[in-house]
Amino acid sequence: MSKITPPAISRRRLLFAGAGTAAAVAAVAAVAPVAHEAATPVADKKDAPEQGGGYQVTEHVLRYYDTARV
Repeated sequence: MSKITPPAISRRRLLFAGAGTAAAVAAVAAVAPVAHEAATPVADKKDAPEQGGGYQVTEHVLRYYDTARV
């Protein structure tokens, strides 16, 4: 009686299975809804003074400082 052995998984089959799984995960991630942070109220935009107004701290400047922290 001969011994039956299960077929070995080839490297190529393993590579294609991994690539297929990665593609499926990427497709799901592309269509999944994205959770956004609660919108923060933005300060009212003021008209620029005629003679220049100098530096003003606004919401986007504060947001930049938060992201630039080391």
